[in-house]
Amino acid sequence: MTEFRNLAIIAHVDHGKTTLVDAMLWQSGTFRSNERVAERVMDSGDLERERGITILAKNTAVRYGGVKINIVDTPGHADFGGEVERTLQMVDGVLLLVDAAEGPLPQTRFVLSKALELGLPPIVVLNKIDRGDARPEEVLDEVYDLFIDLDATEEQLDFPVFCTDARKGLCRAGLEGEFGDLRTLLDEILATLPPPQGNPDASLQLLVTNLDYSDYLGRLAVGRIVNGTLHANSTIGIAREDGIGIAKIGVVYSHEGLKRVDVENAIAGEIVALAGLEEVTIGDTLVDGEDPQPLKRIAVDEPTMAMVFSANTSPFGGRDGQYVTARQIRARLEKEALHNVSIRLEIVANDAFKVMGRGELQLAILIETMRREGYELSVSKPEIVTREIDGNKNEPMEIVQVDCPDEYVGVVTQKLGGRKGKMTEMHNPGHGRVRLSFTIPSRGLIGFRSEFLTDTRGTGIINHLFSGWEPWQGPIPGRATGALVSDRAGKTTSYALFHLEPRGTLFLPPGTEVYEGMIVGENARDNDLDDNDTREKKLTNMRAAGADEALRLAPPREMTLDRALEWIDGDELVEITPSAIRVRKRVLPSNQRPKTKKGGA
Repeated sequence: MTEFRNLAIIAHVDHGKTTLVDAMLWQSGTFRSNERVAERVMDSGDLERERGITILAKNTAVRYGGVKINIVDTPGHADFGGEVERTLQMVDGVLLLVDAAEGPLPQTRFVLSKALELGLPPIVVLNKIDRGDARPEEVLDEVYDLFIDLDATEEQLDFPVFCTDARKGLCRAGLEGEFGDLRTLLDEILATLPPPQGNPDASLQLLVTNLDYSDYLGRLAVGRIVNGTLHANSTIGIAREDGIGIAKIGVVYSHEGLKRVDVENAIAGEIVALAGLEEVTIGDTLVDGEDPQPLKRIAVDEPTMAMVFSANTSPFGGRDGQYVTARQIRARLEKEALHNVSIRLEIVANDAFKVMGRGELQLAILIETMRREGYELSVSKPEIVTREIDGNKNEPMEIVQVDCPDEYVGVVTQKLGGRKGKMTEMHNPGHGRVRLSFTIPSRGLIGFRSEFLTDTRGTGIINHLFSGWEPWQGPIPGRATGALVSDRAGKTTSYALFHLEPRGTLFLPPGTEVYEGMIVGENARDNDLDDNDTREKKLTNMRAAGADEALRLAPPREMTLDRALEWIDGDELVEITPSAIRVRKRVLPSNQRPKTKKGGA
C-alpha cells in the first residue's frame, strides 16, 4: 500500500514558492535529466507568468523514499485567499516560506493563521538566502514573534528551520553549516508531517475543495479522500446543502509529477480528481450512498470589494468581441462563482451584475481572463461591501505594510493619512529603507497603488491584508481631477491634442478613433471638460514666411486595465474588449450629463 504525505506550500507573494516546487520536482527525479521544462512550471496560466504570481492553487506529487508526497502550490496574494483556505483542507502540514531579507509580510500572517487554526504542523524555510541583504537571524526572530502573536501551541512553535536558495536548488538545516541539495528538506517532510489518518475501510468521505475542467471529460472535482476507497465507474452519493443526491464517477485521476494518471482505485489520504460529476460544487461531500456521512462545508471569509459588470453599450460595442450579450456575460460569471468560493454574484438588473470578491486584483484578473476569452463588457468603479452590525454601518479594514526609502516616508504617511490610514508601527533598520504599518479602510486603498508608485519613484513596496470590520470611518476624498471628454465621433488629430495638452494629461495618441463621451485624458482641474479632439488645422491659400513647426506631443499615459480601474470615478466606466481598453462616461451625450465637481467617497 502506498504511503502518503500531503503538504501545502504557503507564503507571501513572490517569496519563492513556485521556484522551490520546481527544484523539488527536479531533484526528486520527476523530470528526466534531458527533459525541457519551462521555468516556474507550476505557473501554467498566461496571466500567472506575465504577472509573476500564482493565482490558482495547483497539485503536483513527488516520490521520495518510497513515499508519495502530494504538494499544493498556493497563491501568495491576499486577494486569492479563498484558494488558500480551500487548499489547507486537503493537507496534513505546511511548509512556510519566508524571504530571508523581507521577512514575514501581511499575507504570511494570513496563511499562517489559517494553518495554525487547523492545527497543521509547520516547517519554516528561509528562502533567497543568497540575497545580499539577507538577514536570516532577524527574520527567524520575526517568524517566532509572528507564531506567538497568532497563539501557536508549544508543539507548533517547535518547528524545524531550513535555509534555501530555491533557484539553485540548495538547502541546509538551520542557520549555519554547509549547503547541500533538497534531500535534507524532503527527509524532514517525511519525519515531521504525519501520514493521513483516514481509514480506507470506512464509509466514503471526500470534501470537494476545487473544480477543474477537461475539454474531453468536462468538469473535474478535486479533493482529498478523508475516509473510504474510491473506485472508477462506481455509484456514490453527493451530500449538498439541500440533501443527498446520487451520481456515477467516471475516471479517477491521481497526481504523478505534473501529470494526472487514471487509476482504478484510490484510498483514504490520496488527493484525486474525478470526472463524470457534472452537478458537483465546491463544499459538497462525496459519500457512500447507503451510509452518507457528510463533512462540514468549507467556510471562506466574505468578499470586501465589488464591481458592476454589464454589456458593452458604447458605439464601438460588438466590433471585435466573440461574446457580447448580457446573457453570455451572466453565464460566464455564474460559472466563475461556481468554481471560486470567494466570488459572489448578485443580479442588479437584466444586463448588470454585481461581482464581489476579495480585492481589486482578484476582480481585475477575472476581467482580464474574460477579455482574453473573447468577451466584451463594461465595468464600474470598484466599491467596498458594507455590513450592518448592531444597527451600525461597518466597513472592511486593511492592514497595510509599506517598505520604502526613508526620504519618501513623509509623503506616504501624508497620503495614507488623508485616506483615513492610521500608523501602527514604524521600523527603521538603518540601511536606508523604512517599514511602515497602517490600518486603513479598504476603500482608502482604491486607486492608491499607482499614486504610491509615482510618489516613491517606483521604489516602494506595498502589501495589504483584510483585518476585519469596523464602524464607517467617514468620507475619504476621491479623485481631485476631472476628465477630458470627447464631444464627437472621429479620429484624434495632432493639432487638436496639441492644443488640449496644456489642460492636463492625455491618454490617447493621434489617429485614435473616438466617440462622444469617450475620455481622452485627465483634466488638471476638478471639473470635466468636453472638447473637440478631432479638429484639424484650417488651410488657407496664404503661406507664412516660416513653415509651421512639427507638433510635438508628450507620450500619452497608457491606460492599462489596472490603471483604468484605479482612475475612474463613479460616473465613469471601463470598456473592455479583446483588443482595447477604453474609459468613458456612463452617460455619453454631454447635454445629458450632470455638471458636477469631484467629491469624496
